[in-house]
Amino acid sequence: MHLALVLALGCAHTGRAPNGEDDVPGALTDHFVLIGGTLTGGDVVDVEVRAGAIVALGPVDPTVDRVDVTGMWIAPAFIDSHVHLAYLPAIQQMAAGGVAAGVDLAAPLAFMASDSGTFEIVHAGPMVTAVGGYPTQSWGSDGYGFEVDSPAEAIAAVDDLASRGAGLIKLPVTGPPVLDEASLQAAADRAHELGLKVASHALLDSEAVIARQAGVDVLAHTPTAPLEDSTVDLWASGAVITTLSAFGGRDDTLDNLRRLREAGATVLYGTDFGNTRTAGIDGAEIALMLQSGMDGEAILASATAVPAEYWGLDDLGAIDVGSAASLLILSSDPLVDPSVLASPEAVYIRGVRQ
Repeated sequence: MHLALVLALGCAHTGRAPNGEDDVPGALTDHFVLIGGTLTGGDVVDVEVRAGAIVALGPVDPTVDRVDVTGMWIAPAFIDSHVHLAYLPAIQQMAAGGVAAGVDLAAPLAFMASDSGTFEIVHAGPMVTAVGGYPTQSWGSDGYGFEVDSPAEAIAAVDDLASRGAGLIKLPVTGPPVLDEASLQAAADRAHELGLKVASHALLDSEAVIARQAGVDVLAHTPTAPLEDSTVDLWASGAVITTLSAFGGRDDTLDNLRRLREAGATVLYGTDFGNTRTAGIDGAEIALMLQSGMDGEAILASATAVPAEYWGLDDLGAIDVGSAASLLILSSDPLVDPSVLASPEAVYIRGVRQ
């Protein structure tokens, strides 16, 4: 049975069912095999899934439920390194669109305790910001900022967020008003002491310099204003989240991403979902990443293996035994045509067909 027929039947299986009947369509069990798919490295492999994880790659027991994906390509599901899922609640739609995890870069405290099901979220919680600072006077007025006015309060805010399970801290330097240098440094230092990375909303060259000098690890956006060569060098060992489509794909932004990447900065796919509106893998973002000089291999890595390692999402981003069965079934090779990533033929998140 070809994949198109499998999809038409919903979660169907082909081959020999557990009860011994042949070619009987029905709901997949939590133990099944994707037969005949091609991995992005070019190997044709059968992928056996049990209880949401990949348990084998290769020849399989013929009694296990099967889904024929012959002629299709299999890639890991995406990690979006910049989302706002309290601002625009769409976790189910994100998963259905091929995203297995998101890094939520600003949300009220209550959202940090919410249940996201099989969709994994790395929470920043509210941005630690100056009194009246970004984003408290605009889109984030309803709890998206944790306002402080001294180094001691900045440290206390980081401690509070860490105690609630924050996986990183976000420190905006867009303003005014902005955190004073001592408070910014104190917050970054305390986050690092706790083993947390620090992101910053910094769109101008001067803001990117301030953030990096304070010890910020990752730019939450590719800066939109032209970066000086010295600023690019300053960020060569840092990281940048793309969010190109969020700002209309400006030439300066594309050039900044190209130069940062060439300098050695880690590039992480991110869409600023919530402020942007495409739930799932964003084809516009991928197209702009191509325009910035990234090829299919770099784009796929920036949304899978690279962020999995960067954010400590150990069982995502790869197709290996022991990894989560969070997978994209694609009509063609995404390394040749990355646009297919935004229109998967099927999506599995931890073994569940979306």
